[in-house]
Amino acid sequence: MQIGNSVTPHPSRLAPRFSGSSRYPARDLELATHLSRWHEAAPHHLSASECETMRLSELLALADHEDAERWEKLALGYTDPAGAAWLRTAVAGGYDSAGEADVLCFAGAQEALYATLHALVSPGDHAIVVLPGYQSMETLCLGLCDVSGVALDAADAWSLDIAAVAAAIRPTTRVVVISFPNNPTGKHLECDRFDALVALCRRYGIWLLSDEVYRLTERDPADRLPCAADAYELGISLGATSKSYGLPGLRVGWVACRDRGLMRRLSTMRQYLSTCGAGTSEVLACIALKAADAILGRNRAITEANLDLLQAFLARHAAMFDCRLPDGGMVCYPRFMGAGGAARFVAGMAEEAGVLLLPASVFRSELLGLPDDRFRIGFGQRSFAIGLAALERALG
Repeated sequence: MQIGNSVTPHPSRLAPRFSGSSRYPARDLELATHLSRWHEAAPHHLSASECETMRLSELLALADHEDAERWEKLALGYTDPAGAAWLRTAVAGGYDSAGEADVLCFAGAQEALYATLHALVSPGDHAIVVLPGYQSMETLCLGLCDVSGVALDAADAWSLDIAAVAAAIRPTTRVVVISFPNNPTGKHLECDRFDALVALCRRYGIWLLSDEVYRLTERDPADRLPCAADAYELGISLGATSKSYGLPGLRVGWVACRDRGLMRRLSTMRQYLSTCGAGTSEVLACIALKAADAILGRNRAITEANLDLLQAFLARHAAMFDCRLPDGGMVCYPRFMGAGGAARFVAGMAEEAGVLLLPASVFRSELLGLPDDRFRIGFGQRSFAIGLAALERALG
């Protein structure tokens, strides 16, 4: 039934449910396979996708009185499966419209993504995944339902064609999955295109699942997109302390969404996964979120200095690399124009120079023929200059 420019969603679209499928793929996570192969042999890890991390002592030094006392008196028992109320309150502070009840914590963003997709789609449903992206976004969907991929356009500054998303919609489409700032391209979607995407999802009553783990790292904060959970009543924001904060060892991720039905389903799913979070990680994550200005400011200074080094490196080797610099995050996706192809180049750098990069195969898709002439390089670490120098020496 159409009302103005909107379509009343079928009830099945609005009622998340659990799902299972015998089609679940056995494909390994390409990133884990690649890192396992080269981790020890290549000491210069230019593959890192997170900001510079912190020592425990450094993070604890940022604690306010309340969290310092929490840390000192912490008992190592089971915790609230939803995440401690004070942690969820700290997370909710990063959203305009979400409160504590609209946040659910998980053991990292990977678990949050797993639970959310299992709560949203089942066999017979359809999902749209914007690519390239973190493999789990596509692989998990493929194991649960029918999936269409829509590619970011390298010729259009890696932007998203909203008309292409619209063309992919079916009567059974339940969710569109996006990631901005994007991994691996560093693309930050233009605000007008994001607004158009939200309007499209609202028109058909489709969920918008937004991986926002690189949020707050935009080169220009004025371009920052609204969180999906704020912008849309069926928007789902996925967040974590891993990337922007540089604290992947905490294993703290979360989902923010204003739809209470979905949050109830996710809460039940959470109980069957890691049961609850680690109390130590929850306290430390709360400290980090409260000290966001200090931590993000430090990380921004590191990434900006490293990006200047990378830009100069790319300019010196313009005949070999073509790259659009990222709008956000701490990774980018150059095109390799030398002999032998990108995969051979990446393997050669690991073997000969001890420099670890990520080939395009890590981001390959079962749905689309994505370009294989690219590689990902990360510039969020203090050791970046040393690794970049090793890479340049190997290039002669």
